Amino acid sequence: MAEKTNKKTNTVESVWKLAEPIVEKQGLTLWDVRFVKEGALWYLRIFIDRDSGVTIEDCENVTRALDQPLDELDPIEQNYILEVSSPGIERELIRPEHFDAFLGAAVMVRLIRPDQKGQRDLKGTLTNHDKDTVTVVCDGQETVLNKKETVYIKLDDFEMD
Repeated sequence: MAEKTNKKTNTVESVWKLAEPIVEKQGLTLWDVRFVKEGALWYLRIFIDRDSGVTIEDCENVTRALDQPLDELDPIEQNYILEVSSPGIERELIRPEHFDAFLGAAVMVRLIRPDQKGQRDLKGTLTNHDKDTVTVVCDGQETVLNKKETVYIKLDDFEMD
């Protein structure tokens, strides 16, 4: 099982290094790269972003620009489906720069297991983060959460301006 995880991590890292300059050349930011299996199919998902928003044309242009370099690099042994999209309004915060960019923003957190109050879903304001934890203020109460104990941390689109 560990071999598979390392292989997926190496695939993501290889694709990230390949995709980032291509995405940036088009005036976009590379938000995330994921290589996941859903049912019998593998998906290589590349999430792109821009302050003014991402268009269908942006996704098409990045897909076209990545096709040949991905074929040449050939980082993935099995067949896969390439998807290029925006991270969306309720984007998942994963990388340190995501947390930095959205300090003070409204977030939704899903916990793997319920907290002491029996809750798995929290909504609040992201106030701090480090390598292992995030701090969220929920109903005036500051809560420090271990990132490993969360399913996800996403922007709460209902609270955004």
